[in-house]
Amino acid sequence: MKGTQLQAQTPPGVFVGRIGYPRVFVGPLFSTSAEDPYLYDTPELWGSIGLDSLIRMRSALIRGKNPTRVDETSGMIQQLQEIALSKTPAEVEIQLAKQPSGLITFDENAQPMGPSVELLKLRVVSSRSDRTVESVVSDDDMRSDEAMFKLYGDGLLVSRIQKILSVGLLGEKKERKVVPTRWSITAVDDVLSKKLLEKVKYFPELNEYLLYRHDSLDNTYLVLLLPGKWEYELVEAWYPGTVWNAFGQTIAIYSSYEAFRGRKTYAEIGGCYYSGRLSVAEALYGMRRQARALILREAREGYVLPVGVWHVRESVRKALSTSPEVYSSLEEILQAIGRNSTVPVKDWVAKSILLEEALRRRSILEFLT
Repeated sequence: MKGTQLQAQTPPGVFVGRIGYPRVFVGPLFSTSAEDPYLYDTPELWGSIGLDSLIRMRSALIRGKNPTRVDETSGMIQQLQEIALSKTPAEVEIQLAKQPSGLITFDENAQPMGPSVELLKLRVVSSRSDRTVESVVSDDDMRSDEAMFKLYGDGLLVSRIQKILSVGLLGEKKERKVVPTRWSITAVDDVLSKKLLEKVKYFPELNEYLLYRHDSLDNTYLVLLLPGKWEYELVEAWYPGTVWNAFGQTIAIYSSYEAFRGRKTYAEIGGCYYSGRLSVAEALYGMRRQARALILREAREGYVLPVGVWHVRESVRKALSTSPEVYSSLEEILQAIGRNSTVPVKDWVAKSILLEEALRRRSILEFLT
């Protein structure tokens, strides 16, 4: 790319930083060379993409940066809002302060970002919105959680809802403001899963033990659905040399859990917890059942860079779209975990509130009988 004034395409993609909040950097993600820009910022389509290909693809997207307050409603923000509303790649005219520089950056929640550059001007030349989205966005009496769920029910991709929230287009008029991308990702996962679970908790309880599996980017995801009322836990095992255990000598295991009434504090394990919960809630809603749900994630040595929580959401979705292994007892499904994981079952049990409680319940029942 040459020159500082150019025409480009955006997937559509936007990014809102969080450093310095409430004054943050905002801007579009754009490219002058991407053959299929829509793919470049749509994680729902990345299921079969390897780590090298993902990094190469995301490196082709440049991140424009312009400082603004989160309550700003004109100028650059209006252009970004038009981009976020577009359902297909948008054409933009851009003036940069200089040539883009820097390397790709990684974040535990957001997908990798390419080089960044100060953005002086942005004008949307062409974009394509749709009436369904416009009707929700124009309703500034609708609460943001209701708006998110309405868009989701209308078939919008989760990643698109996250962008629309991030540029300040959802919620009651007096509450609308720009939301950092990292926060908007988790907010949408959290809100949508809670809305689904409001319905799931009234469904009949599952009466069998189901095990699902999916492998991606040197991660193995095991999803267990156990008989009982709604409970949920995500347990992650990180091998030495991986993202969250870069200098460790042994496998590090972390977990976050919620009982039937949910949790009031932010999950210790971070945004992945809410992405996984959304995928599980979607599956149970489709089954018209409630269950105790457990995700066991094994991240091995090949997973050396964070790619964002979309990977958990889409991997768990993929797992739950396959035919499960069906078992009739807790003992059988624990044995199945042993066959599907290189982490010893006893280590999973030691860190899992849900599994420990299930074993304790079984022991009590055996004692009573």
